[in-house]
Amino acid sequence: MLDTETKRRIDTARDILVGKVPDPKSQVEQITIALIYKFMDDMDAEAEEFGGERRFFAGEFAQYGWAGLMHGGLSGHDVLNLYALAITRMPENPGIPPLFRDIFNNAYLPYRDPETLRAFLKVIDEFNYDHSERLGDAFEYLLSVLGSQGDAGQFRTPRHIIDFIVAIIDPKKDETILDPACGTAGFLISSWKHIDNANTDEKGNSTLTPDEKGRLAQNFSGYDISPDMVRLSLVNMYLHRIAQPRIHEYDTLTSEDRWNEYADVILANPPFMSPKGGIRPHNRFSVQSKRSEVLFVDYMAEHLTPEGRAGIIVPEGIIFQSQNTHKQLRRMLVEDYLVAVISLPAGVFNPYSGVKTSILILDRKLAKQTDHIAFFKVENDGFDLGAQRREIEKNDLPMVREEIGQYLTELRAVESAYYSVADSSNSVAKNAEEYKKGNDQYTTGMIVGKERITADGEYNLSRERYRIQDPRISNYKLVPFERVCTLEYGASLPKKVRMDGPYPVMGSNGMSGYHNEYLIEGPVIIVGRKGSAGEVVYVEENCYPIDTTYHVKRVNPGTTDILYLYHLLKTLDLPSLRSGAGIPGLNRNDVYTRFKLPMPPLEVQQEIVEEIQGYQRVIDGARMVIENYKPKIEVDPDWPMVDIGEVCNLMNGRAFKPQDWNNADSGGLPIVRIQNLNKPGGSFNYYTGAVEKRHLINQGQLLFSWSGSRGTSFGAHIWTGGKAILNQHIFKVGFDQNRATKMYLFHVLNRAVAEVEQKLHGGVGLVHITKGNLERIPIPLPSKTKQNVIVSEITAEQAIVDANVDLTKRMEGKIQAIVGQLWGDNIGYK
Repeated sequence: MLDTETKRRIDTARDILVGKVPDPKSQVEQITIALIYKFMDDMDAEAEEFGGERRFFAGEFAQYGWAGLMHGGLSGHDVLNLYALAITRMPENPGIPPLFRDIFNNAYLPYRDPETLRAFLKVIDEFNYDHSERLGDAFEYLLSVLGSQGDAGQFRTPRHIIDFIVAIIDPKKDETILDPACGTAGFLISSWKHIDNANTDEKGNSTLTPDEKGRLAQNFSGYDISPDMVRLSLVNMYLHRIAQPRIHEYDTLTSEDRWNEYADVILANPPFMSPKGGIRPHNRFSVQSKRSEVLFVDYMAEHLTPEGRAGIIVPEGIIFQSQNTHKQLRRMLVEDYLVAVISLPAGVFNPYSGVKTSILILDRKLAKQTDHIAFFKVENDGFDLGAQRREIEKNDLPMVREEIGQYLTELRAVESAYYSVADSSNSVAKNAEEYKKGNDQYTTGMIVGKERITADGEYNLSRERYRIQDPRISNYKLVPFERVCTLEYGASLPKKVRMDGPYPVMGSNGMSGYHNEYLIEGPVIIVGRKGSAGEVVYVEENCYPIDTTYHVKRVNPGTTDILYLYHLLKTLDLPSLRSGAGIPGLNRNDVYTRFKLPMPPLEVQQEIVEEIQGYQRVIDGARMVIENYKPKIEVDPDWPMVDIGEVCNLMNGRAFKPQDWNNADSGGLPIVRIQNLNKPGGSFNYYTGAVEKRHLINQGQLLFSWSGSRGTSFGAHIWTGGKAILNQHIFKVGFDQNRATKMYLFHVLNRAVAEVEQKLHGGVGLVHITKGNLERIPIPLPSKTKQNVIVSEITAEQAIVDANVDLTKRMEGKIQAIVGQLWGDNIGYK
C-alpha cells in the first residue's frame, strides 16, 4: 500500500519538473534515473557500514557520489554539470551490473536550469533504498501517470484488470512466464506477487527455498520494442525484489531471434494499433497478416508450451471482424487454444481510450479435450466508465473470477475423468456428456458448443451472438419487433454546422445542442446507436436525431401508443447487444431478429401508460427532493470561526499490509477500510495481533476519510459497526466535547471540505486532502445549544428525504409489476 509521504514526494518531484519537462513520460524517466542514482549510493553506504567497500561509486566514478553532489559545497551550475556528466557516463561504470547499465543507457538531462535541478535532487534525497514492497508500490504509482503511450495503440492496463487476469491464469512457482509486449512489466509484477502470496505461510513467511527463489527469478521474461519501456520495466521489477529481471528490447513481430523460446504462461495487453502500411512480419506466423493485434495473438498462442495457458486483452476486432486473417486466427484459437472469452465494458481504458476490449483465456491442453467455449461478461469493474473512472460499488470482477475459476476446475475434473483410461464407468461418461451439452449455471457466463461457433465459418466470438432469449409467456399476442416499429438512422450533423435554434439535437448521450430545423416531429423515441448504444430516451418535442442514434418509427400508430412502446423498449436490455471495435454499437438487425413484443389493444396500452405515468410523476417529485437536498447551516456572522485543527484531533489509522490480516473471521478484530465506511455489514479482513489504542474504534466513532471518491467515501462518517481497527487513509476524529458535539462536527466537516475543493488533490477518480490542509480549514463554532438546534433541524429534514427514497422504491416496484405482467414473467423495469 502506497504511503502518503512517499506519494507526496513523487508528486512534488513531478511538480518541480513540469515547468521544464512537460511530458509525463519524460518526467517518469528523470525520476527513475535519479532514484536509481540515489539508491546505488545508498547501497554503497550500506556496504561500508557492514565493513565492505563501495562498488558503484568507486575509482574514477567516486567523484559522482551522492554525498558530494548534494553536500559538497558546489554551486548550482557545478551540481548541474556534474550530475549531467554522471548520468551520461554511468553506462561506462565497471562497478555497476548490466541491469543498471541498461537503465542509464542513453540517459541525459533535458534542461539546464540549476535551481530546478537543486530542488528536484533535494526531493530525491528524501528517498532511501530499503528494497521494500512500499518502494515498489511507489514506483507503480509513478508509472500510473504515463497513461497512453501514443500512436502505437498501447494503453496502461488498469492494475485491477491485470490482477484479475493473473488470478484466473494462476501462474505457479515452477512455470516460465512471458509478456511479449510488457510495457512497464505490470503483468510480470502481478504474477510475481501472486506466486509469492501463494507460497506464504500463516505467519507471513515465505515457504520458497533459496533454490526455488533463484529459479523463480529466472522464470520471468518480457519483451518490448521501446528502450524507454525496457528501462522502466527493469526498474519496476528490481524494486519489487526481482534482482536480475530478464527484460529484452525486442521486436516481437518482426524479429526471429527469440522465436524458438516458449513459455508455460503468457500474459499481455498487446498494442491495438498498426502503423500506416501495416506490420511487415517474417513468414513464421501461422496467420499471415499486417495487423499487430492479429500477429500478437498468433504469436502468443504459438509460443505456449504443450500445457501452457495465456490471458490476453484484445480489441473487439479480434472477436468478430470478418476479414480473412481475423477469421483464420479465430479458427486456430477455437480449434486448438481457446477455452473462454471475457467481455469487458467499454471504457476500461478511459480516459486514454474508449475502445471495447475482451480477454481471451487460452489453455492448450484443455482446449483440445473439450468441445465447448465459455463466454463471461463483466458489466461493471468497480469504476464508472467516464473519463475520471470514479470508484463505484458495482463490481462484477469477483463474481466472474469465482465463476470462471469454478468452470475451469469443473471442466478439468470432468475432462480428466472422461478421458481417463483408468475410469471408464458409464456414470463418468454420462456426466461428461451432460456437461458437454452446456452448463448454464453461471450468473455471468454461458457455455457454447464449438459446433455452433464453427457452423457459419465466421468463428464469431461475441457472446451475444449465441445468447438465446429466454422464452416468455405473455397474456397478449407477441409481434415481431419490426412489425411493431422500425429503427431509423439519424442524420449527419457535424458540430461545426450546428447553430442556435428552438429544436434539440439528440445524440446517443442525450441532448447535444440546438438547431433551427427538425427532422422528426415529436414525441419520438430515441435509441442510442453508437456510444451509449441501446439506451432508450423519450423526447416530447420536435427534434433533430443525429447519426449516433436511431429513432423509432411507428409502423402503425393507430394500434400503438408511443409511451407504451417506450416503456416496453426499456425492458429489453438493448445495451447488452452492443458490439464492435472502437466505440461499441447497436446493430438494428440484432434487435429485429431477437425480440417479439407483447401488443395488447390500443385502449389497454393507454390504460397501462396512464397508470405508469401516475407512478412516474410521484417518482419524479420524490427524486427532486432527494437530489436537491443538501444539509445547510446558516452561519451567523457573530459566530466564532476556528480552524478544524483547533477543535479536532485527527489520528490516522494503521498502515496494514496484506500479509498482516486474515480473510475470514478468526477471532480477531475487523479492519475498517474505505470500502467499509458505507457498508459496515460488508466483507472485512481481520487482524489478531496487538493493537494500539489510538487505532481502535467503537460504534458511534466520528471518522474522516481523507482519500476516496467525491460524494461517497470521501468526508466525514459516523461508524455504525462494532469494535474494530482503523486502517490508514481514515482519520479517527477526537474533539473537545466542551466546545462541540459529534453530530454538529459531522455536518460541518462535510460542509467545510465541500466549500474548499481547490485545496484538494485528486487522483484518478479519487480525492485526497492532507492532514495539514484539513486542520487549517476554518469552521463556524456556535454554542453547543445552537449546535444541537442545527443538528435537530437537519435530522428532521433528513427523515423527509429518507421517506422520499422509500417512496421512490415503492413506486418503481409498482411499475416493475405492471410491465412484468405484460410479459407474463418477472422481467422487471430497467
